[in-house]
Parts: sequence; structure tokens; C-alpha cells
Amino acid sequence: MTAVLADLTIRTLTGPDEVDLFNRFPYVFNQEIADDLGSGRRRLPWLWLALDRAGEPLARLGWWARPEDDAPLLFDVFDYRDGQEEAALLLLRTAFAAVVPEGATPPKYTRMIPADWRDDPSARAVVEGRRALLEQTGAGFFVERLRLDWTPGTAVPPPPDRGLTFRPVADEAELVQLMTQVLEGTLDAHSREDLARMTPRQTAQLQFDDEMAHYTTPRDWWRVAVLPDGEPVGFVIAARNSYRPVIAYIGVVPRHRGKGFIDPILAEGTRILAATDPERIRAATDLGNVPMARAFERAGYRVFERELLLAWD
Repeated sequence: MTAVLADLTIRTLTGPDEVDLFNRFPYVFNQEIADDLGSGRRRLPWLWLALDRAGEPLARLGWWARPEDDAPLLFDVFDYRDGQEEAALLLLRTAFAAVVPEGATPPKYTRMIPADWRDDPSARAVVEGRRALLEQTGAGFFVERLRLDWTPGTAVPPPPDRGLTFRPVADEAELVQLMTQVLEGTLDAHSREDLARMTPRQTAQLQFDDEMAHYTTPRDWWRVAVLPDGEPVGFVIAARNSYRPVIAYIGVVPRHRGKGFIDPILAEGTRILAATDPERIRAATDLGNVPMARAFERAGYRVFERELLLAWD
């Protein structure tokens, strides 16, 4: 699709040969765009540019999805040149009208930002500038998340000596049951959003279907922590997503919180992934989930960047 507005042309990419043009804006995802396009995680109708009369890009945006999805899952690329806010806003409105069905809620916007963005004037200007434009289209703050990584050479805590042992998750039913339990008192913004419109069991099943069911790594990496009598106290889902190894999900059941079990459970997931000789292991947690952030810190994970999410009602 192409729209010509005065000296501005707004259009989708015409083919993979235009990825370099799309990537004229520096961003952490640039190195993944071409591969994502080839694998179906991005599609030409979801990658948009605003060009000046000379064909130079003034702004860009893009959506991401899983290969099996029919519609975008995340709005995760939005950049523009300094002073080109008007072009960026026109791009937003034109692309949204073409991609998001009328009356539908747009996918959440996500932006990877420096860990110290509030203390860096240039980084803060980037974050706040994009947020201001998106708010003009009806978006609002959803959550800020910490993105963490563990790298080889970091010490992995030894197996627990407190009588806690680990076994693989028995099956989907057991995992969904455990996920249902750990949703009680959750500090996770996505889970709280889901719980506002469905039951804990429905939320857990949806989370399993939308995420866990798509992992192709061995399911014996999914570990349940149990007491000597066999009672589960929590679990960890170690996996590899489309890009790298991750601690995908971790939780302690409510009656066993505050007893220090989160540390050996996280260590178990880290040990499983560390044994695969990874370049790094990634994890994330909401900024407001202080207990989980501290557990990652104790396990040797470092905050390397943050993620800002905005949402439309």
C-alpha cells in the first residue's frame, strides 16, 4: 500500500531488498529484521516507511508475530528522524488504518530502552518523544520491565541441600494447575490484565496455549520443585524461544512464598540452560516485581536494558 501526502510518501516495504532502507534507523532489532521476514515473524504489509521526495526514510514502524499467527502480535518498531514528528504521526495513523481492523484493539507497543534511560538526556528524549506521539493515538502506559541476562562464567548456585528436589513437569494439566496457583497475588502486569477479564484457570490455560505450547525445546527442561513428601512448591520453565535461551516462567505457590524457595528454583532453570553452552540466558520481570528482580540479582543476572510497553484500551 502507498499513500502520497504532499512531499511525503507513506508505504509498505516492496520486498526483502528494502530491509537495508528500513534499517537506516539504529535499533537493537535491526539485526533480526531480515531473518524475521524470511521466517514469517514479520511480513511486508506490516513494515512501513515514511519517505521524503528523495526517497530517504523519515520514519518507520513495524509489527511482529509468530509464524503461525494471522495478525500482528506486537507493535515493536517505531522510529523517526529528529524534527519529523509530524511525518511519524501521519505514518502511525496511515499504517494503523491499514493493518488494524476497524474497532479492534491494536497490539501493545514495546520498546527496548537503556537501563539508565531516565539519567541519560538523549535516551530519555527518545523514550518520551515516542511515547508522546503514541499517546496522541490513544495509547497509555502499561508497564516497564527489566530485561536481564546471565552469561557463562557467572557462578551457578549448587543444587539445594534443604530437602528440595526437582522433577520434570508431568504433563500440561499439572503445569496449568501450578500456573493457576501462582497467579494468586501475582505482581505481573500481563497476568493482572488477564485476571481482570477471566478466571485464574482460564488465564493459566491461555498463557500455556499462547507461550508454553510453542516452545520446541525439551519439556524435561520444565522442572517442578518438590518437598520430601512430594508436595510441589514451585516450578521453572527453561526454554529457547525463536532467538535464544530464556527463563520463560518461574513461580512459587502462595503457601510457600517467603521461604527462600525462589533461589533454588531459579538456579535449577539456570543450570539446565547453562549446560547447553549458551552465549547468554535471558529473562525479564516487571519493574514493580521487586522480589523477583532481587532473586535474579542474587542468581548473577544483570539488567542490561529495560522494556517499555504501552497499550490501547
